[in-house]
Parts: sequence; structure tokens; C-alpha cells
Amino acid sequence: MSKFVETTYTNKKSILKFPDHYVNLTVTVSDAGVTANAEGKKIVPAGTIVGGGFLASESVMAVKKNDAAAEGVLFNDVDVTYGPAPGAAMIHGFVALDKLPEVPTAEAIAALKQITFLK
Repeated sequence: MSKFVETTYTNKKSILKFPDHYVNLTVTVSDAGVTANAEGKKIVPAGTIVGGGFLASESVMAVKKNDAAAEGVLFNDVDVTYGPAPGAAMIHGFVALDKLPEVPTAEAIAALKQITFLK
């Protein structure tokens, strides 16, 4: 039995306030604790605050960490329906607050020293 996957192409959601000034790192995004949407897909949205220790070790997966353990902001949506998947975590730049799925906590903002959140 073959598996058919339908792909829909749309414009990417951008979380950037200034699109020409940012630094991203490649990360593996964990599927742990991610709930499937109405279509059965597990999507970690762009703008999710992530951490978990990936700055210290490439082998550590990025997980949602909207607290003092924050290390970056997920740059694009990541589909983890079939398990952990590659993504990009912004570690430096200017992020538009109104484009995030969740408001960063004061602890996360303090931990993300090289990211500026702007209205």
C-alpha cells in the first residue's frame, strides 16, 4: 500500500520585523508533545520559542521553551507529523511580536539576549 501525500504550496509566514538582519542555526525539532491539527498534521509554528540545549550540542532536539531556558525562535513552520524534523532557529535578529503564535514570557525575552522583539 503506497502513501499519498498532498502538498499545498503557499507563501511562507515571516516572523521578521527587518528581513535583512538575522542569524539562524539548523536544528532538529522534536515531535514530543505536539498535538495533531484537524488535518492530522503535527505542525510546530514559526515563531515558537524553542530551547532544550541545542546551542551546546547539535545532537539535542529543539523543544518548546517559552521560559528562561529559551535559546531561539523557530524561523519557519516545521512538520513533525512523522517524527522529529529539521528546522531553523533564529538566534539573532528582530522579530515582530504580532507574528508569533504565543507572546514570549519575560524570562524568554531575557534569555534571548540577541533577539529584539518589536511591535
